[in-house]
Amino acid sequence: MHKSVLVDIIPFEITPQQINESIKEHNGKLIVNGILQRADAKNQNGRVYPREVLAREAKNYSQVQIKERRALGELDHPDSSVVNLNNVSHNILEMRWQGNDLVGTVEVLGTPAGNILKELFKAGIKLGISSRGLGSVEPVNEADDGTVAVQSDFELIAFDFVSNPSTHGAFMSPMNESVGNNHKLPPYWKVNKILTDIISGE
Repeated sequence: MHKSVLVDIIPFEITPQQINESIKEHNGKLIVNGILQRADAKNQNGRVYPREVLAREAKNYSQVQIKERRALGELDHPDSSVVNLNNVSHNILEMRWQGNDLVGTVEVLGTPAGNILKELFKAGIKLGISSRGLGSVEPVNEADDGTVAVQSDFELIAFDFVSNPSTHGAFMSPMNESVGNNHKLPPYWKVNKILTDIISGE
């Protein structure tokens, strides 16, 4: 099976009040909580992450990256299967399950990208949290509706904060009502990447 980079986005909403309280409580540091990913629910990419696959990867991620304090993520859409330290904005401190929602505590770092992230949050800009992993997908049953299941070869790489230009209205309702509204990257994103690579001779 061919493995590719899988990127899926969930709206990540926190209130200005939560931001102010967190900064006050943590001596200027911003630590936020939110849903990182959802199991057994079809997202707007048409992908379903089976609970057992996501639970296994969340456990591995917690035992290695989180435990060793290197559960780093980037600001914006990385197109790579490695985390670029130049663009790191946050570190995940812990993850836990609430029903089928994988919830995380995220520390915004004092890096250049982290400072941008902090200012975006403070300005009330609505962002998405994007799971990034390597894996393959297979169609679900014979229902030819485009639904695919992420396979057991899935490897979780990171959670990144992203802006989301989609017009599906995922940000219009409170987070607990809209967590299933994930969006896919615009189709031109990959084309632009390929063209850039060709031009730059990569």
